[in-house]
Amino acid sequence: MFSFFRRKKTDDAQPPAKPSTLSAEDLAAAFPKAPAEASAEADLAEAFVQPPVEAPPAEVVIAETPVQAEPATEAAPEPIVVAEPAPVASAPAPQAKVVPAPAPLAYEDVAASSATETDDALIPANAAPAAPAGKVGWRDRLRNSVFARSFGGLFSRNPKLDDDLLEEIETALITADVGVPATTALVESLRKRMKSREFADANALLAALRADLIALLQPVSQPLVIDTQAKPFVILTVGVNGVGKTTTIGKLAKRFKDQGHSLMLAAGDTFRAAAVAQLQIWGERNGVAVVAQGQNADAASVAFDALQAGKARGTSVLIADTAGRLHTQTGLMNELSKIRRVLGKIDDTAPHEVLMVIDGTTGQNALSQVRQFHAAAGVTGLVVTKLDGTAKGGVVFALAREFGIPIRFAGIGERPEDLRVFDPEAFVDALLPQALGSN
Repeated sequence: MFSFFRRKKTDDAQPPAKPSTLSAEDLAAAFPKAPAEASAEADLAEAFVQPPVEAPPAEVVIAETPVQAEPATEAAPEPIVVAEPAPVASAPAPQAKVVPAPAPLAYEDVAASSATETDDALIPANAAPAAPAGKVGWRDRLRNSVFARSFGGLFSRNPKLDDDLLEEIETALITADVGVPATTALVESLRKRMKSREFADANALLAALRADLIALLQPVSQPLVIDTQAKPFVILTVGVNGVGKTTTIGKLAKRFKDQGHSLMLAAGDTFRAAAVAQLQIWGERNGVAVVAQGQNADAASVAFDALQAGKARGTSVLIADTAGRLHTQTGLMNELSKIRRVLGKIDDTAPHEVLMVIDGTTGQNALSQVRQFHAAAGVTGLVVTKLDGTAKGGVVFALAREFGIPIRFAGIGERPEDLRVFDPEAFVDALLPQALGSN
């Protein structure tokens, strides 16, 4: 009996036999589903059917070849040569053809230059017709200046002839950049005459102020005269950045060409490619040869080549451009002295005129500029530009009193004819009202 139970226990301790594995087909045959249940299950299976997994595309490996760095000399762009220097020959060479600018220009001086163009294509269709050359008066051009507006408001009423009026005149003169020394001298002269009862009314005082201002400018009213014995007559233009040197040269070229002079231009502003191209546009417009080298060329070398070419051709006038430079930078100022020395190696009298261009909106800083440029280059004449618009204009009186350097031209507009020979009477009359109650 006990052996029976031991055998039974031993049998029970054996692991149960594994059930036979049934496939899904065997289970479906053993337990068939109702039609409705089978349909629902099929729909559910279809709803969650998984798309076959596609094998990922073979990865494409592109072997990278290391890029060899090119030398800096090959990566740098080649300088744009606008015009090659004219060859020097014993006989006069034909006029050099001015090559058009190689690319559109984007610079403020180029825009200003284009604004002087008289072609209908560059003037808006709805623009008012341009006045004939020389017909637009100084007063029309300068009426918006600070000087004109200050005195126009002062004498638009009927001011009383007293010290208060003199104080208002003093304030207006200083505000218009006439400068403290010149203003003090003018007002003190008027005060003495008023106390001596020389003025019957404010109109008489205004007439006296007009006469004093004209007398201050009369000594510097000396037009530029071209010496026809100098072949060529060399004009070296200098000034700080952005005053309008290149545009002024273009306008001067047109003026001298209209007067019958043969001209040549030297593109000495080699720091700016736009300046070379702009000068070339002016040359093409006026039929004037332009001597230029590549960008960053030596300005003295450009001037030297141009003077040689001018002598070979028998040119009447050579106008040499220079790069704008701050008057506080000694190294750049010394470069002007170098240009003078180089020109003197060919003609010991050259340059015959050192023309400094001054922005009329600069104010009293113009005095410091003239002082430094005169020390470096020996300035012999001034051109005051941008007097139209909102320029103060009074700096002209300060320059005349401080230096006595001739003021050759005044820029009162954008067109070539708006570069006028400086006229003290026309200038003062444009700034002051004609009489009480007028502007």
